[in-house]
Order: sequence, then C-alpha cells, then structure tokens
Amino acid sequence: MSDIHSTTIRTLSRCICIITGASKGFGRALAHQVSHYMKPGSVLLLVARTRTLLQELKEELQSFTGNQSLVVHCVTADLSTRDGVNETVSAARQQSSNEIDHVLLINNAASLGNISPFTNFTNLDQVNSYLSFNVSSPLALTAGILQVFPPRAGLRWSVVNCSSIFAVQTMPSWVLYCTGKSARVMMFRVLAAEEPNVKVLSYSPGPLDTEMQKDILRLTGIRNNVFPCKESAAKLMKVLLDDEFTSGSHLDFFQL
Repeated sequence: MSDIHSTTIRTLSRCICIITGASKGFGRALAHQVSHYMKPGSVLLLVARTRTLLQELKEELQSFTGNQSLVVHCVTADLSTRDGVNETVSAARQQSSNEIDHVLLINNAASLGNISPFTNFTNLDQVNSYLSFNVSSPLALTAGILQVFPPRAGLRWSVVNCSSIFAVQTMPSWVLYCTGKSARVMMFRVLAAEEPNVKVLSYSPGPLDTEMQKDILRLTGIRNNVFPCKESAAKLMKVLLDDEFTSGSHLDFFQL
C-alpha cells in the first residue's frame, strides 16, 4: 500500500468524529491522526472517563494541528453505564444541526477483563458486567448515533470497531476477552448487512505500547513485541482515507 502522505490531498470531509476511550493509548493516537484530515467546520467528540486527560488532549490537538476551525468537544462519561451512553449520544445530538458530509464513529473503549480459567466464571454479575461494557455499550452507542444521524445517500457513514486477533483466535484463560471481541465483530457485521449506506470496519491494531500490555505482562508474564500507538493509528487512517475495504470486514495491523 502506498504511503499515507501522497501528492493527492485526501480528507475525511466535513466530519463529525466520535472516539471512545480517547484519553490515552490508541484512542489518543487516533484523535491526533483524525484531526489532521478533517475539513473546516468539522467536529471531534472525545469520550472518556477522565476529564483532565481529555482536556489535555484537546489542548494538544488545537496546538498541534493549527486548525482553528476544528471544534473539539470533551465528553466525560463512563460508557459502562446507561447514563454514560446517553450523555455521549446527547453530545452528538447537539452537533446534528451542523452541516456535515461524514459521520465517523470509532468504538475504541474496551477492557481486558479477568484472565482466569473457564471454570472460574460462575459469577453471573461479573460476566454480565464485562459484557455490558464491552458488547452492550458499543451496540447501544452505535444505535443511538445512527438515530441522531440517519444513514442516507450523500452522507458518508463509517463505523470502526477496534478489535483484536483474539476475536478470531482462541487463548486459554482469556474467555471474557475473546468472547467480547468475537461478539463485537459479529455485531458490526450485522450492521454492515443491514445498512448499505454505512461502511463498517473491525480493525485489530496489534500489540501496542499501552497500559493494557503492562497489565497483560503483570497478570500472565507474557511480554509481547509492542508497537507505538501512532504507527497503528496511521495504518487505520490510511484504510479509512482509501475507503476501499469491504464493509463488515476484519483487518489486522499485520495485514496492512
């Protein structure tokens, strides 16, 4: 694939982009990438639980891009709760009167969960809590944003599901994580089948230099060869700008 910085200027058009889990790690890197390719009048909606980190990111974006016409809103919300999902949809609705050409929703927020043998998961509340945040929440959020911006001809609609190799590959003692990631892939394939005007992509960003990898090392002793978040974010951005992927497909960092 050719380099993202080509002589042909490509953009995300006048876009509203919603990124969950935006305050750090891969979500933060994506915010930086996206901000460079949004036309004047675009809106970037950053969603996470930590207000101070979101505000720091907002200031970084406005300082680095020089795009003074880019509107950045921070939504401090816990997406494991109904209120958090509703607050995010409400924040998007406040921007629905803006003239936009493209809706881009990046479902990045997720958690590792308990790494433990299958037979240890007898606590239904524990399992439901994990699946609520990692499966039910992105489903409800995506459905809500779709209602705010109904898909139609002439409006570009893109949904990204931040996935994992463990959506398609099993790993002993990772039943929660594998189940959540696999369910999300199928969930967004259904959306792709239902909505011909929505381009849907599940993207596995690869092992990244994030707090999750530190948790994996601490809990399992597994040390992965990690990559900078900005490297994977740049690959995803190129895929979105090229816009040649099949809706509903699952792409991996190492395939690109």
